Amino acid sequence: MTDTDRRPMGANAEGTLPRSFREFAVAWRSPIEEALESILPTADREPTRLHAAMRHAMFPGGKRFRPLLGLAGAAATGGDLRRALRPAAALELVHTYSLVHDDLPCMDDDDLRRGRPTCHIAFDEATAVLAGDALLTLAFEVVAEAGAEAVVALARGAGAAGMVGGQVFDLAAENAGAALGLDGLERIHDGKTGALIIASLEVGRVAGGAGGSEVSGLLAEYGALIGRAFQVADDCLDVTGTAAELGKTPGADQAHGKSTYPALLGLERSLEIARDLAERAGAVAGRIVELGGGLDGAESLLQDLALSVVSRKS
Repeated sequence: MTDTDRRPMGANAEGTLPRSFREFAVAWRSPIEEALESILPTADREPTRLHAAMRHAMFPGGKRFRPLLGLAGAAATGGDLRRALRPAAALELVHTYSLVHDDLPCMDDDDLRRGRPTCHIAFDEATAVLAGDALLTLAFEVVAEAGAEAVVALARGAGAAGMVGGQVFDLAAENAGAALGLDGLERIHDGKTGALIIASLEVGRVAGGAGGSEVSGLLAEYGALIGRAFQVADDCLDVTGTAAELGKTPGADQAHGKSTYPALLGLERSLEIARDLAERAGAVAGRIVELGGGLDGAESLLQDLALSVVSRKS
């Protein structure tokens, strides 16, 4: 095996990871897309309408943030990023299924996603429901390649104790306004957003083949902080962003009477909170890499990842 073969994909000549999350994302975007292409059934395979709907929701994709988180989790704990690639890519299936279902008329009733008509608009409601179901179950098939520990991590992050439960709280809180309070808002978003982010890091750790289960608590702490920062930034972008930037309809939160950080605290204060959360996450990065035996450059990567969550435009 050559030195090049031993280097992590996307590493420089010295074998270290990119220090910036943007460079890391550029290095891994194509491998993630290739993995997703290999995972999803082709549109000409029966049932063709279902598979076409799954692919409509998946391609062209968004930021692929959760797969990148999975790979970052592997890097932070000294794992093999190539080994983690397919299970990490499968995290995007879970995220995409959640978007397909969130966009349905019975939920958020949106007609634009990733710059295209939402799945139920392009096809029909029943097909969209089934496409989401199929994406979710396919995700578990692929994550199972990493073993039971990865499956359990994903199930907890995606299920009633995590993302699905957060969505239930979110729907129940519509038009609650200030009565919900900051604690209630954080409860919603820790479930709806943060739980899958934590699961993504943990799936990456396990799938990369690293040991260090003792670092799981630190990964969860880091993930919870960037999960909150991500959602605060997302709420702010719903106020300040355009449809072209976001790939979805801006102002939807206000239109649906959603409880958001800007609605509760104001835009300026919300941005301050997002930056503080990102800085706190960055402070955890060194402890993760030290305890987890992370690859060279992993600490800087995790720190920049946290900051990028707040500075993003979409």
